[in-house]
Formats: sequence, C-alpha cells, structure tokens
Amino acid sequence: MATYTPKNILITGAAGFIASHVANRLIRNYPDYKIVVLDKLDYCSSLTNLNPSRSSPNFKFVKGDIASADLVNYLLITESIDTIMHFAAQTHVDNSFGNSFEFTKNNIYGTHVLLEACKVTGQIRRFIHVSTDEVYGETDEDAVVGNHEASQLLPTNPYSATKAGAEMLVMAYGRSYGLPVITTRGNNVYGPNQFPEKLIPKFILLAMRGKPLPIHGDGCNVRSYLYCEDVAEAFEVILHKGEVGHVYNIGTRKERRVIDVAKDVCKLFDLDADSVIKFVENRPFNDQRYFLDDQKLKNLGWSERTTWEEGLRKTMDWYTSNPDWWGDVSGALLPHPRMLMMPGIERQLDGSEEDQNVISQTAVNQGQSRMLVPFPKNSSASPRKPSLKFLLYGRTGWIGGFLGKICEKQGIPFEYGRGRLEDRASLLTDIQNVKPTHVFNAAGVTGRPNVDWCESHKPETIRTNVAGTLNLADVCREHGLLMMNFATGCIFEYDAGHPEGSGIGFKEEDKPNFIGSFYSKTKAMVEELLKEYDNVCTLRVRMPISSDLGNPRNFITKITRYNKVVNIPNSMTILDELLPISVEMAKRNCRGIWNFTNPGVVSHNEILEMYKSYVDPSFKWVNFTLEEQAKVIVAPRSNNELDASKLKKEFPELLSIKESLIKYVFEPNKKTSGGGQV
Repeated sequence: MATYTPKNILITGAAGFIASHVANRLIRNYPDYKIVVLDKLDYCSSLTNLNPSRSSPNFKFVKGDIASADLVNYLLITESIDTIMHFAAQTHVDNSFGNSFEFTKNNIYGTHVLLEACKVTGQIRRFIHVSTDEVYGETDEDAVVGNHEASQLLPTNPYSATKAGAEMLVMAYGRSYGLPVITTRGNNVYGPNQFPEKLIPKFILLAMRGKPLPIHGDGCNVRSYLYCEDVAEAFEVILHKGEVGHVYNIGTRKERRVIDVAKDVCKLFDLDADSVIKFVENRPFNDQRYFLDDQKLKNLGWSERTTWEEGLRKTMDWYTSNPDWWGDVSGALLPHPRMLMMPGIERQLDGSEEDQNVISQTAVNQGQSRMLVPFPKNSSASPRKPSLKFLLYGRTGWIGGFLGKICEKQGIPFEYGRGRLEDRASLLTDIQNVKPTHVFNAAGVTGRPNVDWCESHKPETIRTNVAGTLNLADVCREHGLLMMNFATGCIFEYDAGHPEGSGIGFKEEDKPNFIGSFYSKTKAMVEELLKEYDNVCTLRVRMPISSDLGNPRNFITKITRYNKVVNIPNSMTILDELLPISVEMAKRNCRGIWNFTNPGVVSHNEILEMYKSYVDPSFKWVNFTLEEQAKVIVAPRSNNELDASKLKKEFPELLSIKESLIKYVFEPNKKTSGGGQV
C-alpha cells in the first residue's frame, strides 16, 4: 500500500472541535509538515483550541472565510499548498431547521470555492473532504449491518442535505477535472474543546450547574460516539494511506441511546437521573439511528482505542477543569439552541498571537505583502465570547432610547442608524458602516399626541410603518442579519371567542380582528407581510409602561393626566422587564411572532389604585364609558388580552403584569409619608 507524504497542508475550520484535534496532532507528530489553518472564528470555534500548536514553527493561522475566492486562491499559491483537509462547515442540526440558507452558503458554496481554487491552481495532490454519517439518512432499527461507503445518500434534515450536496460537488470535481479527492463520513464525536450545543458537553455543563438535562422526544434515538483523539488518528491514517477517489466511514459499532448517555452523565456526577432528566419537544425530524460499516477504514490499520467509559470520564474532567473555556454559553444550553450563524458573529483574535503565525483576511484583501495583524501583547480582549454589535433604529423614540441605555448597561457595542427606513440606500450604508450582528427596529409612526394623527396622515403612516419596515427587513435578509422588530398588539379586540374577563387571550397565530384605527391597520398589514421573512422576530408590544413616570409616552403618565378614563382590563408591556428580554431573545436567535407582554391583564382602575397607593395618595380620577370616549377621539382604541404563554415558556422568570408593575414601576417610585421618594 503506497503511503502519501504531504508538505504544506491547509486545514479549514481548524479552530473548531474536530479539526483542532487533527491539526494539533499533525503539528505535534510531523514537524516537517507546514500546517496552515484557515478559520473565520465562528461562534463555535476558538483560537484557544489551537493553543498546543501556536508556538510551533510549522503552524500558521489565517482568519478568513472559505467563501472568499480571492483569499483561498492567494493562500494556495503563496503557501504552496499541496493538501487540503476540509473540515469547515456549519454542523448543528437544530440550527439548520431555523437558518438553512446559512448552511447552504457555508457547506455547499464554501466547498465549491475551495474546489474551484484547486482546479485553477492545479497543484493539489490530496483534497480530503469531511462529511457526516447523516448523509445516509436513518438506519433501520433492526439492521445488523451498517451503511457501507457505497450506500445510497438519503439525508433527512437541512444540515445533512447540504453535506450531501457538497459531496456531489467533490465527486464531480474528482471525475471531471481529476482532482485527487477523498471523502470521509463520520459518527458523532465527543471530547475536550467541543462547543456545548452538542449533546455530551451540554449534558456535562448542565450537570455541573445543577440544571435539568433536556432530551428531545423520548430519548430512544440511537447514536454512535467516538472519542476525539481516536477520530484525529483516523484522519492521520486517511491522510497517509487513503486512496484517491474513495470514501471512508469513520465509525464505531458501539451504539447508545440518548437517554442512556444522559444516565451515564448523571452517574459521573452522582445525580438522580429520574429527577434530573427532562423530556422536551422533539426536533422537526429526528433520525432514529445512524449505523456505519467501518471495516474499510480498519483495513488501513485504524481501530478505536478509547472506551466509552474512559472517554466520557476524560471529557468530564476537562470540562470541570475548564468551565469557562467558551465564555457565556447560556444560549447553547437551551433545549433547542438557536445560536447565531450570521456574518459578523465571529470570535475576535485575543492579541496573544505570534505575529509571524497569524494572518488576517482583511490584510489579504488589501493586497499587503506582509499580512500581519498588529495586536498589543497585553490586549485584554477575549476570544471566548461572540462579539455583538447592535444597529438600532428609533433613536428619538421611547423604546429606541431605552434600548440604547440597556446596551450601555450590558456593555454591548451599538450605534443608532442614520438612514430613514424608506431610503434603502441609506440603510445599506448604515449596515456597511456599522457592521452589526443584529438590527433592532423601534422606529415607526404612532402619532403625536396619539394614534388619531395617523387618521389624517395616512401616506406618511404607510411610508414608515409598512414600506419602511419591509425595506429594513429585506436589507437585513440580504445581509444575513436578524431583525428584532417592535410591533404592536393593538391589532385585536375582545370578541366572542376571546371575551373580556375570560382569561382567553389571543395567540401568536390568531388573525388580527381590529381595524378601528388606521395605525392598527398598517401594523396588522406589515405583520402579515413580515411572515415571509425568516430573519425577523416580531414583538407585539401593548400599552407600554416604564418606571419613568415623567415620560409623556408612558401609559400610566397618560391616564393620570386624562380628565376621564375608561376602565377595561388589557395586556400591557413593562419595558423595564421586557426590553432586556428582547436583547436576550436576539442572542438566542428567536424568530417569528411573539406576544411581548407580561402575562395576565390589568385594568385602568387597578393601575390608578396602585398609583394612588404608591405615588400620590391624593390622586383622584373619573371613569367614563367607551361610548362616551368615542365622542372625544377620532379613531376607536384596541382593548384585548394577549396570550403570553409562549414568552413565559421561553423565559419562566417573567412576572405577571401586576407583579411586574409593583416591582419595576411602583416600588421604585414609592413616596414616603413626608412626600419624598424612597
């Protein structure tokens, strides 16, 4: 059997989990090989994974994207690359259900860029493409023989479909252009350094924190798990002994149900599995079993070395010794994590890189002969947390201004947009200049002093509330950005199916039934149209209230200044509690429509009673009926209860409307008997 000896290897995605173990192994075992790592430092990768190699003379790191054809061509030529090991990919199945286009961009288009560069340069002697066992689709539960390398590809989720698509390109370039390709398809891998959106590190970190271990469905899905060092050795064998044009399964015949994995983790931490394991909603489609025939790789001389018990123990020991390796991973530890995978969500270099070994894509694009990234050696920036930057619209508005203060308090970089929503060119300029990771839209026309203004300014209302909002959503979608859109719940009114006082609220999927005001018409219209944009999170705000009782837009401030008020129970939004939640929802990549109110309802009189009790004991007010109110306003007003159970499920700590009013509004404004504020 002929042995292949590479000279200059490009490893894509090697700041990630599996590839970092492969890179570290090759750098350690083969000092004569030059290893160039290309990684864009996405949310699930970190330069710290390459710490064992960063001082080695045969190591070089380049921060950049495989989708950049100029960068890839430049590296192949200037580094005299003869071998590519292509690991870079989006790999988390849960994420692929919510952001499948990003998987197509990374996994298919990125692979295509690499293949085309190999064809153009004509210098590649090996192209090892890393795929997954999931391309085979689900294995029959009673199958005793695993999928072999010639088995049909039947992917069942967006992630595996993109990996299968990439394989077809690799095969085509091998046959059409004679590119020396090898493909691998591997089982699940676990071990140190893995980002905790994956099952085993997630269970370990949750167990360390004393939290429940969530299992999708009934936990009877079967998976095979290989320890990372065994997998790194498999790639070492394939690199040197693999035959061009062949596919190799990297697997184990030792299978485990997901629930048994959870129980094994509980044993390591001496936890009661029955009380710790929590069954949650299943994925849209969750393959029951993946089973591989790995004999072909064994024929090359590889075999699994690490037992399950030994590997799990090593993994637990590593995470307990390095609990903060990945920084804040609260979003990844959710039952259904929705980590952002969009342009700009990248880890930053931490300043500790050796100059001769670290290169920036920006420097390549600028055509510099030396592409060194100048970082101060004492930089305190951390590579562990994804960098966030918000672009906010609605600077002069109440919610927009409040969001800026929250960002300042949380230390999140942000800028207010300069462009007008109806001016697409100015929005593009904002995004190009700010380079945000998220966009918040709190701009819109509500009317001054109230929504009656919209009745006589309909074109202006449409221009901002409909055309402008759609414009921003479309620009954000073009740039792969999540848009958090502050909408309104004033698009419903009590009806026979949702009577006043019944406790039956309107849900996110219910069709708006209130058309009394032109303002509400435009809001219902744009909400319906935004359903076509999968990059938008719509937050239905109602009768917003904050602790700033001097703000004229505060619902409490308004009704305390009215001569007369109606008395109807309504859902309302306490901004002091809910706006920080909107920031967390952006971090969690929440999408779709959300009733953005505190659970329950509160009436005008109940609020004014609290105001009298906490703020002004001498306060008095007079009620009048809806019929009487109609005589002094131009457009009818919406009164309704929104069902906030979806939001409460995502954020169990969310207070009911009356509890939130007391905690966030009235207690901070409570007056002493002497008239002063507490």
